[in-house]
Amino acid sequence: MKVLRKILSYCLGAIFFFIIIAAHPQQHEPEQQTGQPEEHFTSGEHDETSGEEAFVPGEFILEHIGDAYEWHILSYRNFHLTLPLPVIVFSQTKGLNIFLFSKLHHGHDTYNGFKYETAGENEGKVVEILEDGTTERPFLDISFTKNCFAILVSVLLMLWAFISVAKAYRQRPGKAPRGLQNFAEPIIIFIRDEIAIPSIGKQKYERFLPFLLTIFFFIWINNMMGLIPILPGGANVTGNITVTMLLAICTFTITAINGNRNYWKHIFNPPGVPWWLKIPLPLMPIIEVVGMITKPFVLMVRLFANITAGHIIVLGFFSLIFIFGQMQVFLGYAVSPITIIFTIFMTFLELLVALIQAYVFTLLSSLYFGMATEEHH
Repeated sequence: MKVLRKILSYCLGAIFFFIIIAAHPQQHEPEQQTGQPEEHFTSGEHDETSGEEAFVPGEFILEHIGDAYEWHILSYRNFHLTLPLPVIVFSQTKGLNIFLFSKLHHGHDTYNGFKYETAGENEGKVVEILEDGTTERPFLDISFTKNCFAILVSVLLMLWAFISVAKAYRQRPGKAPRGLQNFAEPIIIFIRDEIAIPSIGKQKYERFLPFLLTIFFFIWINNMMGLIPILPGGANVTGNITVTMLLAICTFTITAINGNRNYWKHIFNPPGVPWWLKIPLPLMPIIEVVGMITKPFVLMVRLFANITAGHIIVLGFFSLIFIFGQMQVFLGYAVSPITIIFTIFMTFLELLVALIQAYVFTLLSSLYFGMATEEHH
């Protein structure tokens, strides 16, 4: 146990050391000199009246809810403080390439035959420059993006919390919980007594409880971290469809592996269904198979849509300040109090949604496990 805690301490220390060393300011030239529009808060549309880039809320929102090769910390005019992350790409012509995203200067420079696309079908991606001057995506891109970094932080946080709680139980058996143990115990008991046992049954719930606890805390912690606007928060992990898809695939796989004979019989030969719905066209088995696939699909879309919609609404309210400010400066100041009130309200609502979505995903997963292991009556 001491070895595990030391490993976690070293990992966290390495992360923060990387943040201190790699985070550095980037000073971009004005657009008149580079010809490249700034990507962080503008769209490249020039405001003729002010001589500044026009604010486009759509690009502002999509940038903040999307993944990236760097962690944007703050901006002031042409000054941008970012944490560049490792770009890991494999090209059939150049082989494996590993470098920090800062080498590409957000699309202003190229490095070793690669560049960052700021427009076109590959916008927001690192592409390879071919001999004829055209570009294409590398054969394999496994870069360490902002969402990957946030997932690593949340996993380390979960390991630290669970190991600390487990150690407290061993050191103080039979005593009242305290500290982090006092916070985690009611949640663990709630998931066990109100989700796992009623859905799966007392005889089989222990097999699935570790997964249910992990999935609940993983979703909840990442939902909460996504609401924190500063590093290491602010990443839209559970608002990324690939992340929710992987979580849903885990639930689907566990359900399929643990499905008993009765479960598969109800799918491929539903009892009580007229034979003409099974032969010659297996209509009911087809419907059951589609339903089996639809369940994890619904899990994936529900989590993704709810978290993404919440972020879009909050950023939309925040964007009103700049939209009205572009019309008249005093309008921006006038609408600010109302916008801030609505933004605060939505943020508190998002705190509730973050917990509800973790609960719903865990509950539905346990129900699917219960259906797969239910015995014939």
